[in-house]
Amino acid sequence: MNNFGRLFRLSIWGESHGPAVGIVIDGCPPGIHLSPEDFSRDLERRRADAPGTTGRHEPDRPIFKSGLFKGKTTGSPLEIEFLNLEANSSDYEDIKEIPRPGHADWAASVKYKGFNDPRGGGHLSGRLTVGLVAAGVVAKKIIPRVNIRSAVVEIGGRKNFRNLLQRTQKIGDSLGGIVECRAENVPPGLGEPFFDSVESLLAHAVFSIPAVKAIEFGDGFRSARSKGSEFNDAIIDRAGRTKTNHAGGINGGITNGNDLVFRVAVRPTASISLPQRTIHLAQDRIVTLRLAGRHDTCIALRMPVILEAVTAIVLADLFLLGRAADILSRNQVVKPQRGKSLS
Repeated sequence: MNNFGRLFRLSIWGESHGPAVGIVIDGCPPGIHLSPEDFSRDLERRRADAPGTTGRHEPDRPIFKSGLFKGKTTGSPLEIEFLNLEANSSDYEDIKEIPRPGHADWAASVKYKGFNDPRGGGHLSGRLTVGLVAAGVVAKKIIPRVNIRSAVVEIGGRKNFRNLLQRTQKIGDSLGGIVECRAENVPPGLGEPFFDSVESLLAHAVFSIPAVKAIEFGDGFRSARSKGSEFNDAIIDRAGRTKTNHAGGINGGITNGNDLVFRVAVRPTASISLPQRTIHLAQDRIVTLRLAGRHDTCIALRMPVILEAVTAIVLADLFLLGRAADILSRNQVVKPQRGKSLS
């Protein structure tokens, strides 16, 4: 369902063209200082201001609805809301019965029996990632020593892509890209194999981001073309540091203390201005669709801060799980009963 996490638990809500979108964080530790300024940098990075991004410019000022008192978290569910002030729904009036190629229009209408909000993708829109970024800001305060950074490393198959972006935007098409995320100072021992391994949880969270189509950790698919003697990372000290990092900082689903490294493939933006063929449901015939509206030429450009956010969310949850396990183990001191052996 629409929840993620075990102790640091999220519920995301809203629609792209509804009155607002937001996030509820349950299990947020009490006493964390939060102010709107704490969110400014990451929300600014997500905002659509760079060439190749959408013309929809939302102010995205966080509104704290619950869980905050006198600037500090209370320990009760923290709800953060963002108003939708720049939505333009008129572009969707003429395509209610015409599912857009590459979008979830048709699949969502089947799943939700036609009651879904189709405007801008509704609840399935990338607009809702603003809530993930906000949760990431809170999560980073739980793991302050961990440094997480992401960057676009390739767009349209090229590392130098500025001119390609401009040409593609001019003709009304779109591009995909690859984004790399790296987390430094990750403590060893995080992860709960098998099903809550670090890779399992990160992949779960990452694939919740619209437009992500693939993920690889460390050398990823290159490892399939390697020999064990080439891929194995030699351990060089008692802290577990390795000479190389082909494994991406994870062994057996558990962090090993080296940098956590993964890359994601982001599909080309589904909304393009070029003519496309699709079905007109009301008329039961194939038609040519030309989309209006404001769309990103390349969604990957706005992905780095979102990847950082979901990485922080997963690591914060694992950190809290690890801390809870440590407390539990310290309190479980078994005292032998008089006259009886523990053996």
